[in-house]
Amino acid sequence: MVDGPDGGGYHAHMPARLPAEIRERLERIRCLVLDVDGVLTDGVLVYGPHGEAAKRFSVRDGLAVHLILRAGIEVAVISGRRSEAVGIRCRELGVRDELVIQGSRDKAADLDEIERILGVGDEAIAAMGDDLPDMPMLQRAGFAACPADAEPQVAVACDHVCGSVGGRGAVREVAELILKAQGRWHELTARWTGGEA
Repeated sequence: MVDGPDGGGYHAHMPARLPAEIRERLERIRCLVLDVDGVLTDGVLVYGPHGEAAKRFSVRDGLAVHLILRAGIEVAVISGRRSEAVGIRCRELGVRDELVIQGSRDKAADLDEIERILGVGDEAIAAMGDDLPDMPMLQRAGFAACPADAEPQVAVACDHVCGSVGGRGAVREVAELILKAQGRWHELTARWTGGEA
């Protein structure tokens, strides 16, 4: 796997043409389910004298979440940790409170709850994770992806291994794959690009 000098470089890793079977699965996606540490963040935990002090989120990933939501696709978060920063960031991005699950001990059961709320099945879920606790939801999802620096066993289980590492554009890469497969990327970005890819 080749990476950019900053650990990003997702544009170089975007496939020019998706296999038909993957494109068909992406066309069915109605919810993008994200782990936090190592996916929405770089996985580094910063502690101060009163506990966790900070998390780093990518602005590019934030735009991706906005675009996915504008396309009518829901975004959900399942995290094994609890962090006030995650709640604040999710609200800022427009993720519905009931779709943000923190302190998860069973990501498969939490995925069941998200599917119940949305009235969808596994085939409508795209999931992103980076470590072993994410495996139960990744193995069920209609489309599973992970950042470039994911645990090797996780990478093997995924349909797509991003060119970007966690917290540095991996979510953006997957959002772009989904939106392009569903024919929505150009219309959602045209105000900035003039309609160009």
